[in-house]
Amino acid sequence: MAISEARLYLCTDSRSRQGDFEQFLDAAFAGGVDIIQLRDKTIQAGEELDLLQILRSVAQRHSKLWSVNDRADLAAASGAPVFHVGQQDIPPSVARRFLGPDVAIGLSSNTQTLAAEAMDSPHLDYFCTGPIWATPTKPGRAAVGLDLIRSTARREQEQQAAGHETNPWFAIGGIDLTNVDEVIDAGARRVVVVRAITDASDPAQAAARVLSRLPDL
Repeated sequence: MAISEARLYLCTDSRSRQGDFEQFLDAAFAGGVDIIQLRDKTIQAGEELDLLQILRSVAQRHSKLWSVNDRADLAAASGAPVFHVGQQDIPPSVARRFLGPDVAIGLSSNTQTLAAEAMDSPHLDYFCTGPIWATPTKPGRAAVGLDLIRSTARREQEQQAAGHETNPWFAIGGIDLTNVDEVIDAGARRVVVVRAITDASDPAQAAARVLSRLPDL
C-alpha cells in the first residue's frame, strides 16, 4: 500500500495497561485502518524496537502500513516504511538522508504557512494538519480549529487545478465519530485518530465506523 492510498491513520501507545498490543493491532487493521503508528513516550528504545517488530509482522499480515514516530534511528533499525516527525524533531531533509528514498516521511503542521510548505515540500511524502480539537495526546498544544482544514483543502485544489502535484495530508486532533463529518465537510479526505479506536471496546468495529464516514480518494 502507498501512503497516498491511505485514508485512516491510527496512533496508539504500547497498550501496556491492556496487555493486548498484537491483538489490538490485528483488530484495528481488520476494521479498515490503513496505517498504524506506535507513539509511546513512556517506553525505552529496546522495548519500542520489540513492539515495532510485532507491529511490522501484523501490518505485513494485513498488507498495510506502519509508522515510527520521532526516532529516525528506530525507524531505520526496524525497517519502517513510514516515519513521522513534528516541527521540533529531526528535519525531514535530514531524515531523508538517514533513511533513504523508499521510506515515506510525514510532518505535523499546525499553521496555514506550515501546511502550505509541507504540501509542496520535496522532502515529504505526506503531512498532518492540526490538532483540530484539543487532545490529551498533545498536552499543551492549542487547538487550531477547522479553518486550517478549509485553507489546506482550498490550497490543494488550487495547486492541482494549476497542474501541480501535492503531498497528501491528514487531519488530526480529537477526531472521532461525533465530529468526523465536520472535518470531512471542511475538506479533509484522510484522518488520524487515536481514542476513537484505542478507547473502543471493539476496535475493529470502531475502525470500520470511522472509515465508513470517509470519502473515497
